[in-house]
Amino acid sequence: MGRKRKGRDISGWVVVDKPAGITSAAVVNKVRWALNANKAGHAGTLDPEATGVLAVALGEATKTVPYITDALKAYRFAVRLGAATNTDDAEGEVIETSDLRPTDEQIKAALPAFLGDVMQVPPKFSAVKIDGQRAYKLARDGEDFEVAARPLWVEELLLEDRPDADTVVLEMTCGKGGYVRSIARDLGAALGCFGHVAWLRRIWSGPFDAEDGITLDRIEELARTPELDAYVQPLEIGLADLPEVKATDQGAVRLRNGNPGMVIASGVEYGEECWASYNGVPVAVGVLKGGELHPSRVFNLDPQG
Repeated sequence: MGRKRKGRDISGWVVVDKPAGITSAAVVNKVRWALNANKAGHAGTLDPEATGVLAVALGEATKTVPYITDALKAYRFAVRLGAATNTDDAEGEVIETSDLRPTDEQIKAALPAFLGDVMQVPPKFSAVKIDGQRAYKLARDGEDFEVAARPLWVEELLLEDRPDADTVVLEMTCGKGGYVRSIARDLGAALGCFGHVAWLRRIWSGPFDAEDGITLDRIEELARTPELDAYVQPLEIGLADLPEVKATDQGAVRLRNGNPGMVIASGVEYGEECWASYNGVPVAVGVLKGGELHPSRVFNLDPQG
């Protein structure tokens, strides 16, 4: 029998406005400790120097992480023109420079090439795996390797500001797996002047907004107090993109045991993925078939809510 996790059985989401200078994993550990939660994870890593939305899932909400990871996200970031770095951000070593500085019109004209379904090559200093090893480890060891391009959906990429000749501020909305550092690198290459990310902020991710986030300082201030619990948002927020159906009395029992259960569905089509609630409490996620929900994820929550 496995060892029982220490901490409270608390489920839901905490939206952290991540500061620069800390890893996403360290933020998750801090939240887990502050709330004395027995389980925690996050939906989408941010680089240590990046700021903004880091959605931390607690308890049963960790089962909804893929729905946030797959959702659209928006980033505001600055590209420093005139220099390429080996990490594609300001933390790396400058490897190429240029005196060329494009005009605003030239930058705007280059942006449409990055929209829609694109193939993007992740930075060498990233967590993608190359023959079973993390790319950043190979890069740090000085290994010579190539990173394969992967598909990315870019919904929007806009020029927001041009504070000076060397800096352009952009805002991007994209799907899962996008690397802002790659956008900065490739835009600089397209403009013939090189470029890298100077700073980066994730302003929203799925249903979560940075403006609604709690700071790490505030988390530490309220750690292990009832006041911090007020910042825990319901698990079902992570299911915002899926339709809701209502489980019947017997259906809820069957769903909680991992079996197909009867639900009351309105406006949901056969074969559509949805989530079922019972007395206001999430029970399961699954596929609707003939009036029954066939569960793929079951939530072990208090049926009394």
